[in-house]
Amino acid sequence: MGRLFLFRAGLVIPLMQGTGVDPALMVLATGAGSLIASHVNDAGFWMFKEFFGLNLKETFATWTSLESIISVVGLVGVLVINLFV
Repeated sequence: MGRLFLFRAGLVIPLMQGTGVDPALMVLATGAGSLIASHVNDAGFWMFKEFFGLNLKETFATWTSLESIISVVGLVGVLVINLFV
């Protein structure tokens, strides 16, 4: 996994240097954006389903809404932080 990270970082760093983006904010934005599409492969999805006693359709609807809201709020938060940094 470490080699894959270094490979991706090697691709993204030159792009970031050309734009003047703060690397810490890029990490936060990437983390927030990655939440928007975490479904069946996420253990939290299954724990949420079992804990609240939902069927699969209800879990998809609820989990997708919650994760989308969290992701968008995180990205907006990064943009707000960017105004002050």
